[in-house]
Amino acid sequence: MPQSLLANLLIFARTLRAGGIAVRAGGVPDAIEALADVGIARKSDVRDALRTVLIFRHEDLVRFDEMFERFWRVWPGVATASSPRPMAVPIRARSTLRLLAPGTASGAQHTESGQTDGSVALQAYSADEVWRRKDFAAFTPDDLARAKDVMAKLAWDPGMRVTRRWVIGSGRTVDLRRLLRANVKHGGELIAIPHRVRRVAPRPLILICDVSGSMEPYTRMLLLFAHAIAGGERRVEVFVFSTRLTRVTRQFAGTRADAALSRVRDAVRDWSGGTRIGEAIRTFNAHWARRVLRRGPVVLLISDGWDLGDPGLLGREVARLQRSSFRLIWLNPLLGSPGYEPLTRGMRAALPFVDDFLSVHDMSSIEALAGHLNTLSEHRARLQN
Repeated sequence: MPQSLLANLLIFARTLRAGGIAVRAGGVPDAIEALADVGIARKSDVRDALRTVLIFRHEDLVRFDEMFERFWRVWPGVATASSPRPMAVPIRARSTLRLLAPGTASGAQHTESGQTDGSVALQAYSADEVWRRKDFAAFTPDDLARAKDVMAKLAWDPGMRVTRRWVIGSGRTVDLRRLLRANVKHGGELIAIPHRVRRVAPRPLILICDVSGSMEPYTRMLLLFAHAIAGGERRVEVFVFSTRLTRVTRQFAGTRADAALSRVRDAVRDWSGGTRIGEAIRTFNAHWARRVLRRGPVVLLISDGWDLGDPGLLGREVARLQRSSFRLIWLNPLLGSPGYEPLTRGMRAALPFVDDFLSVHDMSSIEALAGHLNTLSEHRARLQN
């Protein structure tokens, strides 16, 4: 397939998304194979092939045909008029679209009226952008090594918390103990009035990761993510679960990522087993909450939501966990899939008690999570039920 056609195919997929059409996650690679089979001699064949592999919702069919006709125009006066040729990208989509081949971005762009618009040129497509949006399930060993370097450079700062301890400061509260000592030499006259403030400390993080069989495509990458967070100076507790909960904070401490993952796998007896999220959270609340939730941590619960247990139990335990933490964030790798909706009984029972429901399926979502943690409010989140 010509490089220019491949570039325009990528632009067409992004144009569909900009127009509100849901495009399948693996639609573009399938479209390349489909066009290799049917060829590009007939416009109708190209339209039918792309419509089959790119979209999946019935309500998008009419809109797809309209955008296909607008994008893959037949330019007048061209010898190969029977073949589809791309039109210029709509003005409102130019800021978000990039070309794969830098050579196709140079020069003037043709508008729908046939005139030339030389004032706007598309930027060259970045291979880094493709990698950042690559699903973790498709990561290769090279991708994992690169991801470790990227995550090591990210800042994970959910802010500071106010402790119960007092320290010397310029607050409004008078330090009575120091007040008496400071004014003894003045015969009891209150000449010097020292003040104190509450001590602040970094807010801790708690990671509770699902390592069941349904999470297998994402487990290694998400544990690398957990290791990157645990490797910082901030206090981090890490737990994993499948049918039971296991604390693996010590396995992550002071070791390289590969060694830590091996130690975690050896410590977890139910690795890649079934999923009982409710029972795992109940074990955490009963045996670990008093130890690790006293300092108002941010809790990251990483799971796809597939649960074999009682959804009522899951809802109650997640509600209890949310009340005990500063903020409860559920990270679901399936949330990045087109058309995904949290319809499982477990997810529907738990979501009313979750502060943030975010995706964690590619590096761009990891970076977005870091940015979200770094901008958390200093005040306790309140759920809108």
